[in-house]
Amino acid sequence: MNSLRVMVVDDEQLAREELCFQLEQLGEVEVVAQAGNGLEALAAVDRHDPDLVFLDIQMPGLSGFEVARRLLDRAEESPALVFVTAFDQHAIEAFEVNAVDYLLKPVEAIRLEQALTRARRRLTSDRTGPPGAPLNDQLERIVKMMSSRQVRREQVALKVGERFMLVQAEEIIYASLADESINIVTGQVAGTSSYRTLDDLQARLDPEVFWRVHRSHLVNINKIKEIVPWFSRNYILRMKDAKATEIPVSRSQTKRLREYLKL
Repeated sequence: MNSLRVMVVDDEQLAREELCFQLEQLGEVEVVAQAGNGLEALAAVDRHDPDLVFLDIQMPGLSGFEVARRLLDRAEESPALVFVTAFDQHAIEAFEVNAVDYLLKPVEAIRLEQALTRARRRLTSDRTGPPGAPLNDQLERIVKMMSSRQVRREQVALKVGERFMLVQAEEIIYASLADESINIVTGQVAGTSSYRTLDDLQARLDPEVFWRVHRSHLVNINKIKEIVPWFSRNYILRMKDAKATEIPVSRSQTKRLREYLKL
């Protein structure tokens, strides 16, 4: 069997490296490229012509769904896609088809093997779906269906003491992972979220406003008070909460911040 030519797309470098490591352990897989955002992914597909792309959904700029749409719009045949997602079980049900597979973060080895098996089966059948349903038609239906399910919740529930309070999403200044809990801070209150991970919370918020500047921190870019230069050309964000909380920016997100703010 020929090696499967694979590309991994994720804006978090550690997540990319971990998935690449897992793929290489399985054998008969060649990781031909990595990309940190949607635009890089589109260029890399043209350059490396992978058989299969593992595509993160929640990314800055172009989301995974938007990358999939652009690939479908090209004249060339698109590679097989496996979405990598932090969606809850209800949303994931839409992926239960052979045309598009999914992996739920954190990626489990057995599910990764299943995704590769499905991809190989599809590629060896000349990229056709069921009779009368070309693969790209199936993929396009799934992309549209999942895009419509991405609901940006206007309110988020916070547990403050023994009470639950509803806050408007735009009031959130930042959310941080601490002691296995998601702490959310607004201008008026601070509390814990019922979401299990920052990925889960981020999936419900506007990606143009809420940036994952660090693996443990999600910030509202409209609530940054000050940007403080730090070591190795990195930055610390001083937020607009009462404590002027300082949040580090990871190396992978520093470039994006510089470009956005023209620093």
